[in-house]
Amino acid sequence: MGKKKVIISACLLGECCRYDGLTKEDSGIIERYSDYEVIPFCPEVPIFGTPRERINVIEVDGENKIITDETNRDVTKLLEDEINFFINLNPKVDEIVLKSKSPSCGLGTTPILNQGKEVLFYGDGIAAKIFKKKYKKANIKDEKFV
Repeated sequence: MGKKKVIISACLLGECCRYDGLTKEDSGIIERYSDYEVIPFCPEVPIFGTPRERINVIEVDGENKIITDETNRDVTKLLEDEINFFINLNPKVDEIVLKSKSPSCGLGTTPILNQGKEVLFYGDGIAAKIFKKKYKKANIKDEKFV
């Protein structure tokens, strides 16, 4: 039996992959999972590169959409496809550690905005939502609960 597998938001691992080109490296997480096979994850970089335009989760007609901040482009389908491609490459994992408040990775901490960009409530980012459906046996949490 091999090492346990963990998906970790790439920004937490020190990759400069955030929209602003920076990182949110967390040495505690890196140390905590040093005995695991670590699988870095950021669905935004392959599509948009770094740095990039910010994205938000906007509720449109009762449905959450991922909309670019400045150009108001709906990129929901692009991100869904990228996330599902990643899942197909990594079908079995033991744990997932996601970046809180992220439109992609937030787990109950992502601001869900109305079309005027006012916070309606806090929910899941697009990847967190899909991961919860696809990785039913994995322990999914954000960096605040590691």
